[in-house]
Amino acid sequence: MYWLVLVLSGVLEAVWATALGRSEGFTRLVPSVVFVVALAASMGGLAYAMRGLPIGTAYAVWVGIGAALTAGYAMWSGQEPVSVVRVLLLAGVVGCVIGLKVTH
Repeated sequence: MYWLVLVLSGVLEAVWATALGRSEGFTRLVPSVVFVVALAASMGGLAYAMRGLPIGTAYAVWVGIGAALTAGYAMWSGQEPVSVVRVLLLAGVVGCVIGLKVTH
């Protein structure tokens, strides 16, 4: 259960990071509200997951999922350039997250 909550919290990290960028400095209401709600839920889920998982592992997985999804979405939506090197580096992040799960 802790791993499932951690993965969902990592997804929510990507949501709040994307919403933060779209809020344009908190001048747009909807992205700002999405940011606050996703941030609270993501942090709450991370805190819950840390009850049963080592802090370093939980945090690294949470950040890795959030970073990979945020960058992947930005490339998919055309906000950031796509290159083979960038895709391979993101795959490396995902591989490291999987490795942390497997070695737990």
